[in-house]
Amino acid sequence: MEIVFRAAVVFAFLWMITRATGKSTLGELSTFQLLLYVVMGDLIQQGVTQQDYSLTGAVLAVSVFALLTVALSWVSFRWPVTRPVVHGAPLVVVRDGTLLQPAMASERLSTDDLYEAAREQGIRRIGDVELAVLEADGRISFFRRQNSQDLRPVDSQPLE
Repeated sequence: MEIVFRAAVVFAFLWMITRATGKSTLGELSTFQLLLYVVMGDLIQQGVTQQDYSLTGAVLAVSVFALLTVALSWVSFRWPVTRPVVHGAPLVVVRDGTLLQPAMASERLSTDDLYEAAREQGIRRIGDVELAVLEADGRISFFRRQNSQDLRPVDSQPLE
């Protein structure tokens, strides 16, 4: 039973660490973050199982992690108010072509990373962006300004 409690405590600790290290997807992890996650696995195993190399101990520890993951998903589904805490919340980082430095700093999002994400989506100038949102999963969604040409009324007569 001690393994269950240790696994639950370690799960909570790992969840807090991953939330604290910021929003990024696996392909966008820095070298340090990747090293941190790989090394954590080995270090945590020793703390959870107390060097218990039995199959039962390993299955029990992994089962506790799986159950807690499902429980957190259920909690965020059942009570929407918990979603920002459990999964994170989207954050506006560009508004009307202006970088929102305090928002970027709070998520440790560098200007270079923002420009790179914009270029990947075919955006040449940040001034063309009406809104950029750092999503909870680490992706950045860009919404371009609509040109005045796009706002003109459509002719009611079809072209022939």
